[in-house]
Amino acid sequence: MISHDQWAPSPGVRLEKNAWSVVRELDRSILLTAGPGAGKTEVLAQRADYLLRTNSCRFPKRILAVSFKTDASRNLKERIQLRCGWNFASRFDSVTFHGFAKRIIDKFLPIIAEEGLSPDYAIGAEAIPGKQITFKQLLPLAIKIIQRSEVARNAIRKTYAHVFLDEFQDCTADQYELIKLLFLGTGIHLTAVGDRKQMIMGWAGALEGIFKTYATDFDALPLHLYANFRSKPNLLRVQNEIIREIDPAAVTPAELISGDEGEVLAVHFQHSSQEAMVLADNIRQWIEAGVPPREIAVLMPRQVDDYGSALMAELASRGIAARNDSELQDLLKEPAARLIIDYLTCLYGKGQSDAWARLMDLFTPYEEASRDHLHRLFETTYRAHVRQVKAAAKTTSPYEAWWTLSSSFLKDVGYPILTALSGDYESKPRLREILREVRDRIGALLVSENTIPGALARLSDDQAVRFLTIHKSKGLEFHTVIILGVETQAFWGKLAEERCVYFVGVSRAKERLLITTAEHRAKPTGAGRWTEHRTPHGEFVSQVIRHLTGRL
Repeated sequence: MISHDQWAPSPGVRLEKNAWSVVRELDRSILLTAGPGAGKTEVLAQRADYLLRTNSCRFPKRILAVSFKTDASRNLKERIQLRCGWNFASRFDSVTFHGFAKRIIDKFLPIIAEEGLSPDYAIGAEAIPGKQITFKQLLPLAIKIIQRSEVARNAIRKTYAHVFLDEFQDCTADQYELIKLLFLGTGIHLTAVGDRKQMIMGWAGALEGIFKTYATDFDALPLHLYANFRSKPNLLRVQNEIIREIDPAAVTPAELISGDEGEVLAVHFQHSSQEAMVLADNIRQWIEAGVPPREIAVLMPRQVDDYGSALMAELASRGIAARNDSELQDLLKEPAARLIIDYLTCLYGKGQSDAWARLMDLFTPYEEASRDHLHRLFETTYRAHVRQVKAAAKTTSPYEAWWTLSSSFLKDVGYPILTALSGDYESKPRLREILREVRDRIGALLVSENTIPGALARLSDDQAVRFLTIHKSKGLEFHTVIILGVETQAFWGKLAEERCVYFVGVSRAKERLLITTAEHRAKPTGAGRWTEHRTPHGEFVSQVIRHLTGRL
């Protein structure tokens, strides 16, 4: 433990005045709003470090962090481990809302005995009485338990002294109800972090006005972060144009944006086929000038295949790798998928030190005796599999047993270690779903690539231009961002919601932003709602044009 005065942020971390206030606040709940690139998640990590290492979160009390996505939950946990070490991080529980709800159901299942739910119930697409529930049922069932049982409420309240709520703008009615039932009026301090300008989950039930509601209910101290450490000044000025329409109070003061760095471009084409050729040529020039392909993202407001297929084909004809990240992104973020990829990489590849290091990290959380036992078990399995791989290499079907070996490895690793990778894996059906998907994807790629290393390289190619929808780009950042089709026919939803979507896309760019429009977009095969004749989106295009730095 250290004193309050001894605590300092992690090396290289810059905290503005309001961030310091968030980190050190001990008497009130907090509402922290901030734009992209302001380091919201990092502030939460620093606050956890401060609370744990100064014993402001008094032992044995814990910190509960609730996120909306598995990767965000894992990212926050990893940051805490890096800053605090395992001893302190063991008192930091990072879960998704659904994962938290499932923990409540599993621990207090007898309270909802009338549901007739078996202790080994599954979670799937359809509800099966007594045997299986859907993901949509998790929160309502958890709420029912908390409403009924004082024992359940007190058990959770006695466990936690602080609760973190990340990406709070996406909070739904059920999620907020659960938070209120558990923590309102308890003296447990909440820290809610979000950005109303990135509220793009309205279609999924995100609550309108959640910031104001929460601030009133919990008497939360409102604070805002203005600094943006991601984007260059010219790009920040474009972002300010959009912010002014969404939330005027959140506009970054002009005096905080100095300099003339950053490239802002906009191009109008007669036809989308011309757009694809011109963009492919420019992407090739950027790569030749030193921008890594993985640092170039092509974003679109709707389906990737509808808007991006022509450009992907043009890139392929120039020998430039590209991949549809909207398809692969979620899978590759799954720890179980990464585990299989790393193990196969070590079995069939050479000199794969990064993959080996990640495998060894599996055992870091355990005490020395348990860790040594697990290491010995792992090495025994690995050596046996290496011998099988070497023997198979001398046959006509060297990769036939790749999934058998993977399954054997997972069995030896054991379910407890796998569930430690992600709270979502406490649902065995969810874990099996991930394993099936990674098996099927590698198997499909093996048909065309012929080797396991080739298939893995295609699956997790870090040297490919990324194609994804704006929704899928949330939380990511790239050197260069191209937004295709900034047209009225592409942003056809409610203007307030589309502004938020557009802002998310624009704010992914660190150094270069390019938007495109076309007068004609041929209808893709299988596309549903589609208009071939196009018109630029007046508001969105003008916000960029006012800050152009040159021509393509």
